[in-house]
Amino acid sequence: MTTFAWKSLKTRASAAASATALASTMAVAATGASAMLPFATAQAQSAATARGLPDFTDLVDQVGPSVVNIRTLEKVAPGDDSLGVDEDMLEFFRRFGLPMPNMPRRSPRQSPPSEEEQPRGVGSGFILTPDGYVMTNAHVVEGADEVIVTLTDKREFKAKIVGSDKRTDVAVVKIDAKGLPAVRIGDVNRLKVGEWVMAIGSPFGLENSVTAGIVSAKQRDTGDYLPFIQTDVAINPGNSGGPLINMRGEVVGINSQIYSRSGGFMGISFAIPVDEAIRVSDQLRATGKVTRGRIGVQIGPVTKEIAESIGLGKAQGALVSAVEPDSPAAKAGVEAGDVITKFDGKPIDKVSDLPRMVGNTKPGTHSTLSVLRRGKNKDLNLVIAEVEPDDAAKAKAPGSKSSPQGTIINKPLGLTLGELTAAQRKELAIKGGVRVVAATDAAARAGLREGDVILQLANVEVTDLKSFEAAWAKADKAKPVNVLVRRGEWAQYVLIRPAR
Repeated sequence: MTTFAWKSLKTRASAAASATALASTMAVAATGASAMLPFATAQAQSAATARGLPDFTDLVDQVGPSVVNIRTLEKVAPGDDSLGVDEDMLEFFRRFGLPMPNMPRRSPRQSPPSEEEQPRGVGSGFILTPDGYVMTNAHVVEGADEVIVTLTDKREFKAKIVGSDKRTDVAVVKIDAKGLPAVRIGDVNRLKVGEWVMAIGSPFGLENSVTAGIVSAKQRDTGDYLPFIQTDVAINPGNSGGPLINMRGEVVGINSQIYSRSGGFMGISFAIPVDEAIRVSDQLRATGKVTRGRIGVQIGPVTKEIAESIGLGKAQGALVSAVEPDSPAAKAGVEAGDVITKFDGKPIDKVSDLPRMVGNTKPGTHSTLSVLRRGKNKDLNLVIAEVEPDDAAKAKAPGSKSSPQGTIINKPLGLTLGELTAAQRKELAIKGGVRVVAATDAAARAGLREGDVILQLANVEVTDLKSFEAAWAKADKAKPVNVLVRRGEWAQYVLIRPAR
């Protein structure tokens, strides 16, 4: 079976040695194929090349000195027998260009060495400011005990990690140097699909390698906080943290990931938009960490079918599946089943837009959410809270399964329903609803099960069995009926196709 994997682009430091050995065995064969073409054809091709293909030489001269190689080292504890590897095995890794084991190079016969720093990995970066601030990827410096920055003039500096942010994969390090050639930052909004771009980095440890291609797409969703730039620029392990450069010599992105079946470049690579990276780097330089906003909701996408059934028109917005107790959203009155359509007046086209907008908002800011609730639009005011490190919502246990107070059976929907007790409502922090005692036929096919709580039916709020029957009486039985279902701390819409 073929598997697809997202690959970060940091390579082991010793991969540089294997790449050098590989380069020494390569032969370059020149062909005379162009000489076999008719003169007029060759001349036309030459003219087309001159007109259509860009020349990157000036860009390399301009930006190349601003790109750095980054090596990381880590300390190896003495006496760890699991770190031993014999020389034959090391030679195997060298010969076939495989990443070297992350361990000291000693044979089992040797005594354990004293604690020392061993090569850990190789990446790239670029100079942000003349006084020595360098930007790279967080995964390049993660876990490093020492970071070495090498300039194009071969000067080496020990760098201090100013800060890193795993969510965006951005890091800033500082070297003690002055008068460095800093890059120019470009405007990502001006970047167009099909535009030529260039990358400089250290693939497999080969410093200052230049590759080029075009922008394949923008706003690719591969992370919670980042809409990536997709390109077909050749990017390989070791390019991590290097700049993506437009034809004006401006940095528009940081090369970060590849999409690959094999682990190597396959024509699809991704770069962090530089405007997002600069926003993060400014905070890292100021405080050493990144502060993000939160409102305390769990969200999911809005499908076309759900959008049509609730009167939204088209699939957009973020569907609230759960609201954290005492969160800004809870205090503002946000409810499970709401569809958030705007944040501070800006439309939420897809579900990933909301965490980015909220995350980029300073904690303490007064903001407005526009939500669609049971077919009506509402504006809710809230105050943005701060994301805590490793903050995660803790799921609570589902409500009690005590016997319901009275039941009804809806055969077309395949539901047996009961009233919620006061204790169940309090435990789930809801004002009303009805509990699913049994789900068969249409309801079972839609995924409902015993213990679920129905909060809405056909865009009408359900508070008890009586309101459920009233909503069902008004529903169009010829069409699928949307039902807002609460399961534990989560809520989602499901479509039930009534039996006829």
